[in-house]
Order: sequence, then C-alpha cells, then structure tokens
Amino acid sequence: MQINKTEFHKERPLRKRLAQTIITLLLGAMIFALSLNTRGLISTFITESQRAGITIPGPEVAVNTHTTLMAFAMITGVLAVLNLFKFFDRQGSIFLVVSIALAVFSFLIWATKGKSLNLTGMFVSSIIRATPICLAALAGLYSERSGVTNIGIEGMILFGAFLSVILTSITHNILVGILAGMFAGLLLASLHAVLSIRYKVNQIISGTAIIIFALGLTSYLQRAVLNDNPSLNNPGLTISAIQIPVLWKIPFFGPIFFNQSPIVYAMFVLIIVTHIFFNYTKWGLRIRSVGEHPKAADTLGVNVIRLRYISVLISGMIAGFAGAYMSIGSAGRFNEGMSAGKGFLGMAAMIFGNWNSIGSFLGAFVFGFFDSWQEKMAILQIGVPIDLLGMAPYIATMIVLSGFIGKSRGPAAGGIPYEKK
Repeated sequence: MQINKTEFHKERPLRKRLAQTIITLLLGAMIFALSLNTRGLISTFITESQRAGITIPGPEVAVNTHTTLMAFAMITGVLAVLNLFKFFDRQGSIFLVVSIALAVFSFLIWATKGKSLNLTGMFVSSIIRATPICLAALAGLYSERSGVTNIGIEGMILFGAFLSVILTSITHNILVGILAGMFAGLLLASLHAVLSIRYKVNQIISGTAIIIFALGLTSYLQRAVLNDNPSLNNPGLTISAIQIPVLWKIPFFGPIFFNQSPIVYAMFVLIIVTHIFFNYTKWGLRIRSVGEHPKAADTLGVNVIRLRYISVLISGMIAGFAGAYMSIGSAGRFNEGMSAGKGFLGMAAMIFGNWNSIGSFLGAFVFGFFDSWQEKMAILQIGVPIDLLGMAPYIATMIVLSGFIGKSRGPAAGGIPYEKK
C-alpha cells in the first residue's frame, strides 16, 4: 500500500497540535486544581536581599492566590483553544512553553499561599546550581559539534574536582587548583580522543569506560590517600563572590547576575564566546562542518582528524573547569562521587538547548531552578514529596525531545568515526 507523502506530512502537524493542546489543557486543569481552597489567601514574594553585609532593597510582591491562579488557568485554557483551532499559524510550541511557565509560577504561588518566599535568593541559588551543569553542557557542545560524542564528561568533572583540591591544598593557590582541574579533564579527554578518533572505539563505550575509571580511581585515592592525609583535602581557600561596582546593588537583578563567583562570570563569558565562535568564525564553522559532513569538509581541505582532536581536548578542559568549581569553588573539599550526575545533566541541557550555547544555558538554568525549588519547597513544607517535584526538569526534557516544542537535532555525523580515504 502506498502512502501519499503530502497527506502524511499534513497528518503529523495535526497530531503534534493535538498533543500540544492536550498537554496545555492538562496544565490548565492542574492550575485550576491548585486554585481550590485558596480563597482569601495571599502569596508574598520578597525581592530584598542581604549581600556582603548590605541590604539591597527590593519591592515586596503580594498577590491574591485564588484570583491569580484562576487567571492563569483561564489564560492556559485560551492558549489551548487558540492552538487547537490554529488561530495563529506555527505558534503551538510558543503556547506550550508559555503554559509550562505559567504552571511553574502557579505552583510557586500555591506553595507560598499564606506565606512568603525570597524570590531573589531562589534565583541566586538557581544560577549557582546551574553553573557546573552549563559548563558540562558547553564541554559536550565543543565535542559533539565536531562529531565526537563525549558522555565521559561526568568522569572528567570528577577527576578535575579531585586533582584541583589536591593541588590547591598543596600550593594554597586557587589559580593553580583551577589549572590542575582543567589539566585533569584534558588528560581524560586525550584518552577519549585517542580511543574514539584514532582507534575508532565506539564512543559511548569509550566515554563509559572513562566514567568508570574516574569514579574508581578517585574513590580509591580518597580512601587510601585523602582520608589518611586530610591536609590534602583542605584547600583552606574559597572563591569569594566579586561585586561588580554599582550594578550589584540593582534591586533583584544585581544580586543574581552581578554578585557572583568569578567562575560564574567566566561561564557567561564562555557562553557568549562559544556562540560567536561557532556562528561567526572560520574555525567554528569548520568544526561544525566536520560534525555535519566530514567527507565534504575533507574534500575542501579541512583537516577533520585534527579539528576533532582539538575539539575533544577543549571539551575536556571545560569539564575539568566545572570539576574545579564544584570542589574548590563550591564545596571546599573533595567528596566521593561529588559530580553527582552533573555531566549527564549537562548533556541533557545541551540537547534541551538544541546544541546551542545560549540554549544550553537555558536548559542548565531549568535544572538549577528546579534543584533550588526542591530546597525551597522543603522549607515551606507544602506536603508534596520533594522527590516528586525533582522530576519536573526531566519531564520538561522529555517533552522537548519528543518534538512537542520544536525540533532538537544534533550534528549529522555525531558519534560516527571518520575514515580518511
């Protein structure tokens, strides 16, 4: 039986629109359910913050819980109708994103009914928690754009965290510790590059082996060396926040963006540099061509093998940088398995952001936001299992990957070894 291609392509958008509409209606129903039994209650959001012993004033936002939730539910319902009957062509994805955002804020409003929540503190915490995830996403971006899948980022982060603590403890120099972390990531990235590029080992297997190796090695060395020599796991130094003059005192936005660790600032710079590099420079465009069609790039004189090696090594250094941040920049010591899946979350954020540095940051921020949200919800004691709330970013990622919100497509030659003929 032959299928008419025109009819098939018409049917797929219809199914997608129906799925978007159903999800939007479910979100609206959830918001409506939250509005029940909230009459007369007020939700208060505080934007005032304390930084460096100085109070940064900010407005206190108080909203009527029931009225606001009902309004959000109605808006979500209208968006579902608009999408179903296609009043605005190709706006279904935007409607769904808006509906998800309304659902998230609705839950925050419901959770703070009759209570208050420091919104500035929550966003500051979200940025801090998103930083290692975003760095992991950027690490994956450099490798995958060249066509090399690098799931070993998790192991590179862990090894970077381990080596940075030891060198900082010995030298009492944070810069040395950061460079040591980057060097640790570079070592494991070199191993991954040789295995996957030169010897054409399956890249998933190579990355998995690196994770197992890093986890086993650091766990053994912590028990055999660090536990018996605690001075090697005590940097005694922390990376303090740096206030950007004038800007850090801006209400709400100042504490979030302009009173952070230098590594957080470095992350924002790296996001911008990566975006410019891959979209507006000759080297960046060549790396992208190597990841999309290596044979065509080779025909035009591009050294595919060399660019893939360089990209994987850059990936490793960024992953090691993320590990240094987790140990000497955040925890102040090394703990066994402290990467805690940040490398995998970074890969998810990269896919969430459609292999784009800015999109990757947004994906990382989603994970960081919900990580912070779990902590705040536990303090508010809302009566909902915290682990259940932690599922939110993963559900959002699955919605993205399922194609309900645009298309997420990686490099065409990703994970495929290149053989020069």
